[in-house]
Amino acid sequence: PEDVFAVYEGLAPISEKFMIAAAFGNVHGVYKPGNVKLRPELLEEFQKYAETKIADSKHPLFFVFHGGSGSAKEEIATALTAGVAKMNA
Repeated sequence: PEDVFAVYEGLAPISEKFMIAAAFGNVHGVYKPGNVKLRPELLEEFQKYAETKIADSKHPLFFVFHGGSGSAKEEIATALTAGVAKMNA
């Protein structure tokens, strides 16, 4: 969480409009379902950490999900709930 928040701190002074491509087991390329072990719950952990650092914030981070091909619907739903605003295959 500290590394992801460090990215936020580096970009926030430049603009309030940016997304972070945080890794949570995702990889680039085309894969069949089940071949990639995602941990989208990590995105929620990143959000909770950021909430402790930013006053009056709920899910202050916006994420881009790279390497989404072959992801299960449940994994995608969890990622979206945790702040994914853009998904790439």
